[in-house]
Amino acid sequence: MLKLLREVFRTGEATHKYPFAPAEVSKDFRGKPEHDPVLCIACAACTIACPANALGMTTDVEAGTRTWSIFYGQCVFCGRCEEACPTGAISLSSDFELAVGRRDDLFKRAIFNLAYCRSCGVPFSSAKEVAYVAQLLGTYATTPEEAERIRQHAEICPECKRKLDVEQVARSSLTRQMENM
Repeated sequence: MLKLLREVFRTGEATHKYPFAPAEVSKDFRGKPEHDPVLCIACAACTIACPANALGMTTDVEAGTRTWSIFYGQCVFCGRCEEACPTGAISLSSDFELAVGRRDDLFKRAIFNLAYCRSCGVPFSSAKEVAYVAQLLGTYATTPEEAERIRQHAEICPECKRKLDVEQVARSSLTRQMENM
């Protein structure tokens, strides 16, 4: 017994004083996903990438909103949401203490406004996503008029874009036929 005690005192403490002192985590530690609604464009890329279905996106057309949500009780902390996010709105923190008193405390939500189509008035995407796409595509414009045309085109739903494309193709085909006569 004395031999054992002597060995224990000689080696020192083998564990960390975790609850009383902060635990050290490595730089590549995958902790709790943190969502920044200011950077988020509600594109749903993270919800598609989530293998555990901890992330969700619901659209309420009547209220004109899209709700992003995460349920930390289902999250497996894989980091795929962070990789998929085009704006960096999701990042994995070093926080791993997720104990809560109520189940509802494991949910986090963010609400975004919907964008309405310029042609038909139907909501088709989040307003922030439309603005992001218009800004991104606008960087390729060579003139201010072209940038404005791109912005207006971004504010049209996919169904109306298809109709416009069909009309454009029909007009150009008709013009070519008239020129060949």
